[in-house]
Amino acid sequence: MNRPVERYWERRLENCRKSLKSNHFEAYLANDRAGAKRIFMEDILPKIQVKSVSWGDSLTFHATGILGEMRRNPDIEILETFAENVSRDQLIERRRQALLTDLFFTGSNAVTETGKLVNLDMVGNRVGAITFGPKNIVIFAGRNKIVSDVEAAMKRIKSYAAPLNAIRHPDLQTPCIKTFCCMDCNSPDRICNVWTITEKSFPAGRIKVVLINEDLGL
Repeated sequence: MNRPVERYWERRLENCRKSLKSNHFEAYLANDRAGAKRIFMEDILPKIQVKSVSWGDSLTFHATGILGEMRRNPDIEILETFAENVSRDQLIERRRQALLTDLFFTGSNAVTETGKLVNLDMVGNRVGAITFGPKNIVIFAGRNKIVSDVEAAMKRIKSYAAPLNAIRHPDLQTPCIKTFCCMDCNSPDRICNVWTITEKSFPAGRIKVVLINEDLGL
């Protein structure tokens, strides 16, 4: 058996990794979510000094199980920005403080084959952290996030990722929850507010991207 599907993803992921590296991202390739966790714990974490950690909303990050490891480390302060029974104002303030952490985890809505990160945010805390603030950013991205270019990335986000993200938050009342597609709405619950395109990591290596050979996240 010549494993066409496996070979396709291995080649496509490796090409994407090389593109990210050429754009000054620190880029890794994992076979699965367990491999992504191992890469972080064994290859990334030992090279950085971490006393404080926070994260942006990411199903892919949670799938790795890394958050549990961080919470079990008594030497690391965890800044919880999604805690229950905490007021909205308090959560927003914590998200502001999260921009000062040593390490921030999140995902990416799309990664282009040319090595760019494309993201769309509601509040801006996630893309704000990617852009500036935390000393180290670690991004986990499943193979389903890879697209050809920025135009394809924006189309993927608006037509698929954004409506699904709205649907998974039952407290939101946006048109896309009913139509299952972007309506370019003016809803007060609109989650599509802040675009970022990260063409290169500055300083070099500040943003670390772990590509995962699994379909993960939205």
